Amino acid sequence: MVKPTRVTNAIRSLRFAHGEMTQAELAGRIGVTRQTVIAIEQGRYSPSLELAFQIARVFGVPLDDVFQYPEGE
Repeated sequence: MVKPTRVTNAIRSLRFAHGEMTQAELAGRIGVTRQTVIAIEQGRYSPSLELAFQIARVFGVPLDDVFQYPEGE
């Protein structure tokens, strides 16, 4: 069983704030599969740094508005 990442994200809420963008639309814009977007949203997969920046760029927000890491870790 894969250990979930402790990195959390706001991708789902950002998608809905940007015209209810679908997972498939986001996947197409960043060059991954819909399944990859689902895994990232659910915290089962941490994206590469490059992919994380691409996701932030799609939404026009800083990286730390998309991904968070718990304080004190």
